Amino acid sequence: MSLDTRSRELADEAGTDGLDSLLSDLLLSRDDHVHAPGFVVRPDDVQETLRRLRDEAGFDHLSCVTAQEYEDRYETIYHMKSYDDPTDEVSIVVPTPSNAPVSESGAPVFETAGWHEREAYDLVGIEYDDHPDLRRILLPETWQGHPLSRDYDQDRPQIVPYREHANPIEDDSRDGDTLFLNVGPHHPATHGVLHLKVTLDGEHVVDLDPEIGYIHRCEEQMCQSKTYRHQIMPYPDRWDWGGGGLLNEWAYARTAETLADIDVPEYAQVIRTMTAELSRMLSHFLSIGAYALDVTGDFTATFMYAIRDREQIQNILEDVTGQRLMFNYFRLGGVVWDLPEPREEFFEKVYNFVDGLPQKLAEYHDLLTGNEVLQLRSVDTGILPVEVAKSYGCTGPVARGSGIEYDLRRDDPYGYYDELDWNVVTEPDGDNFSRLLVRMREIEESARIVEQCADLLADWPEDERNIQANVPRTIRPEDDKEIYRAVEGAKGELGIYIRSDGTEKPARFKIRGPSFSNLQALPEIAEGGLIPDLIASLGSLDTIMGEVDR
Repeated sequence: MSLDTRSRELADEAGTDGLDSLLSDLLLSRDDHVHAPGFVVRPDDVQETLRRLRDEAGFDHLSCVTAQEYEDRYETIYHMKSYDDPTDEVSIVVPTPSNAPVSESGAPVFETAGWHEREAYDLVGIEYDDHPDLRRILLPETWQGHPLSRDYDQDRPQIVPYREHANPIEDDSRDGDTLFLNVGPHHPATHGVLHLKVTLDGEHVVDLDPEIGYIHRCEEQMCQSKTYRHQIMPYPDRWDWGGGGLLNEWAYARTAETLADIDVPEYAQVIRTMTAELSRMLSHFLSIGAYALDVTGDFTATFMYAIRDREQIQNILEDVTGQRLMFNYFRLGGVVWDLPEPREEFFEKVYNFVDGLPQKLAEYHDLLTGNEVLQLRSVDTGILPVEVAKSYGCTGPVARGSGIEYDLRRDDPYGYYDELDWNVVTEPDGDNFSRLLVRMREIEESARIVEQCADLLADWPEDERNIQANVPRTIRPEDDKEIYRAVEGAKGELGIYIRSDGTEKPARFKIRGPSFSNLQALPEIAEGGLIPDLIASLGSLDTIMGEVDR
């Protein structure tokens, strides 16, 4: 055991003792979770527990809520972190009896619990008292049963009737008429199959309800039916087809490698870091190009420039992975194969792209950030205050656009990030323009990381190029081992919770997509604005529905 590891364990023990004291009158028992001490509380003490941890212990980030059913009980787990130090983690475990799965809602304390608990109710069947809007979220309201419950009948037929929309503000005392407007689910400006139920008073948005689930593909259930070693890894690419696939692969790899105690060779870590940042740039270029299309209708210049630059990155990643979209390049313990030969030609292609990027980014700034039309549509619109962003669990460029300096690459280091020279990008104003600026500046930082990784890889001794650890053919973590790990995805914190049962397949596999929490904040930043502001605000969140619906 290293000195750093032992020092951290001692610090964790000291922190755990403090939490025991803080929660002494609420605590039922302790639970062992990897990286996050688990505290078991009663179903009617959820709000008080979350409030104490937030206000008195500094756990101001409710990153994920996981629900599951055991043979003898249901269970909700609230995964909590600190925005200042995401390595400071705690899990609040809330068991409920099998015959009465009812728990107090955490939504009055953390807004982000609203959607997470709706998903838990929808898929698992746990009900939450005092929830502001407990209804299904991924499945239609008329759906019968809960697909992740143990007694779910998969052969039961489902009928989904159409029902006329009611006016959500019909009892409002304001003068004038309202108009109900459907935006999506099939509309270019929704960036995927997303339905916005919008109520307008004139041209102002007075009520907004995002409706998701149109492409819910049972990703968690599929991962639970696959083996750790080989079968799960192809799925993460499909959560973000905008380009962030390698980052998603890393989220699963980091979680499973920690669960199975697998060390990744240093050479493979550098390859992972370089390809992951190329993947981040793929995502950000698409976001910038699509935003120009949403806000200014700029298809012929900015959008096509973004696609041009994406193609160059895809050419590089195709050389490495053999794929242009669903890369499937990471493996537990490393990567599937080494960089392509001849290496000199490959690195020349990487350097040519990185060297030409500053001039291209200057063109983007001329076309976008210096564009008066875009400024009028994005400056001081869609404002997301810091505390609101934290309450909704916003991460990634959405949070950093509100001045929240939270980036797991630096704050919870993995890969080779802590050995490289780069900066976390933030903007202070919290508006649509700030979120655009963050992504544009992050492309510059990603290019710095890629260049440094290329320098290291080009000089790496040939006999030390180990691409994969010695991983067992079959991985069977010990029974009832629980872990939540996350990486900095293209959209923000991409986390995975796994509970093992002693077999080669997970007993529970939960995906925390950053777009899920970011999208939940849309009503906060759009209500009160104009219809054009709504489109600009939605585009600034850069949601990808694959990781929202899963």
